[in-house]
Amino acid sequence: MHSIPTDFSLQGKNLYFASDFHLGAPSEAESKIREKRIIRWLESIEDQAAGVFLVGDIFDFWFEYKQVVPKGFIPFIAKISQLRDRGIPVFFFTGNHDLWMKDYFTHELGIPVYTEPITIAVAGKSILIGHGDGLGPGDHSYKLIKKVFTNPLAKWLFRWLHPDIGIKLAKLWSGHSRISNIEKDENRFLGDDEWLWAYCKEMEAKTHHDLYIFGHRHLPLELEVGENSTYYNLGEWVTQNTFLEFDGKEAQLKTFEH
Repeated sequence: MHSIPTDFSLQGKNLYFASDFHLGAPSEAESKIREKRIIRWLESIEDQAAGVFLVGDIFDFWFEYKQVVPKGFIPFIAKISQLRDRGIPVFFFTGNHDLWMKDYFTHELGIPVYTEPITIAVAGKSILIGHGDGLGPGDHSYKLIKKVFTNPLAKWLFRWLHPDIGIKLAKLWSGHSRISNIEKDENRFLGDDEWLWAYCKEMEAKTHHDLYIFGHRHLPLELEVGENSTYYNLGEWVTQNTFLEFDGKEAQLKTFEH
């Protein structure tokens, strides 16, 4: 688990957290509409943003070849580049759909990319942030798939596919994902079987965090972990448009009214 050494100084501003944009799914036309909506949200918060955390599955598929990255998403990339030019820190996390992100955003835009949960300190509070895939007692099928997808040999073999072939195969795969088949109604609250909530309780028993912030679940949640600890799930942007705002004292799940 990696940590950002900085204790954030908000100076009267807020931190913003969002995840699961799934840009590219379920179709190019629908993705472009969503991309414009996300840009409008970023524009609406940038004057009050001390930092923006994009907590995984920002892209429905992303694979970095040595000299090639996926086509598209230029308006979104231009917007986060503009945020960086204004001096607003932006942090990327990989999710299960874009877990093959490497250093393109770091080299080109100065945006760090995290593949594991991190802990930050803000206004005396400890916050654990991650996408959430593969954590907790559930998600067994994905945990197996992740071992394959993150295997160095598998990545090396995939890189030898021509990008036109590799990206086409990946898009076919993502067409079977939860976000592309949201009518399956998998986003019901599972009570004590919420595995990310269970993971937060497990972590809290070892080390206290005031806030636990995750994506992946596609269901906005605010659940008590301990007496002074709360788990938030960020939801998704295909149908919900939800994000978390933290002012150093209070965290609020909000919906962007586009």
